[in-house]
Amino acid sequence: MGGGRKLYALGTHLLIELKDCNPKILEDLESVQTILVDAAKKANATIINVNFHKFSPFGVSGVVVIAESHLAIHTWPEYKFAAVDVFTCGDTIKPEVAAQYIIEAFECKVPSIVEVKRGIISHENKKLPHKVCHEELQMVY
Repeated sequence: MGGGRKLYALGTHLLIELKDCNPKILEDLESVQTILVDAAKKANATIINVNFHKFSPFGVSGVVVIAESHLAIHTWPEYKFAAVDVFTCGDTIKPEVAAQYIIEAFECKVPSIVEVKRGIISHENKKLPHKVCHEELQMVY
């Protein structure tokens, strides 16, 4: 990286693949919703809105909108699979705590997580204008 500038990320986006989960949990709307809401709470997020839908014959989709961004899911119980996004900004939210809780709650045997830094910017004083972000954001090299 040239010029001596440091890069900072506005947010962290975890892309979570949950393979070989408990299909009974994946197909139950109430369970899926409760797991994502509880994950947001465990990550210290501020919940704004919750919206989930059960599809026929299979699957649940939903989103937990948080002041710091969102948690979203779509399940395929027939394949014992779920795709989850945990997107957060700020330095008080713990997306990795939410991810670990979700993996355990769905009884996932084969999880994978890809972390993406979102909104990578160069900022001289590290104080970024955002209502929920604190002075320091996680540095990206």
